[in-house]
Amino acid sequence: MLILFDIDGTLLVTERAGTQSMLAAARELFGDHFTFDGVAVGGRLDPLIWADVARANGIEDPAAHHDRFRAAYLRHFQERLAGNPTVTALPGVTQLIEALLQETDACLGLLTGNYPETGRLKIEAAGLDLDSFAVAVWGVDGAHRRELPLVAMAQYATETDQTIEPHDVVIIGDTLHDIDCARANGCRSLAVATGVCTAKELAAHDPDLLVDDLSDTSSILAWILKPVETVSE
Repeated sequence: MLILFDIDGTLLVTERAGTQSMLAAARELFGDHFTFDGVAVGGRLDPLIWADVARANGIEDPAAHHDRFRAAYLRHFQERLAGNPTVTALPGVTQLIEALLQETDACLGLLTGNYPETGRLKIEAAGLDLDSFAVAVWGVDGAHRRELPLVAMAQYATETDQTIEPHDVVIIGDTLHDIDCARANGCRSLAVATGVCTAKELAAHDPDLLVDDLSDTSSILAWILKPVETVSE
């Protein structure tokens, strides 16, 4: 079984340190008039966020400036963390990870829109162990989020020398994008209302399981480990 966690709003919160660092990087490169107003951020891939926000600010060729923006974003994020560490793990996260690591048939992974370098910083700043995640799929590993589960499954096959069926993959996330990419690939979705979407908003997209947070370790663990045919709709 492969259990894939989103990062922001699912494993941890940064008190907007990531978005603020993106904005600081963009303003450093293009001026203080640069704004993120009107551009959706939650649950999306970082390269797509850059492309959309760049065009919204009149930059005709976002790809030509992407690498400079990415490097500046990393630097600003590192500086922000050093000056005011704001990253914290969400309720139940540490306990659920520890419980899953005790299951011999469970493989943990990350499936996130983050750039790998900033995503890893967030994980470490939250006090989580990157080595807990044998699989890691980042926002640069596909053109759209729906492509990422297939990348994760391929990594799993490489890591374990075993293929995995989509119904044995659980995607845990806090946005409709997490639910959508799970459904599009035949995976199971566990939606958690600790991020940008409310429980009502998540429920409207029919996740396989919806929880307020990840603190009920025993119940969530039991649901994840149930054979697929016995999981309630």
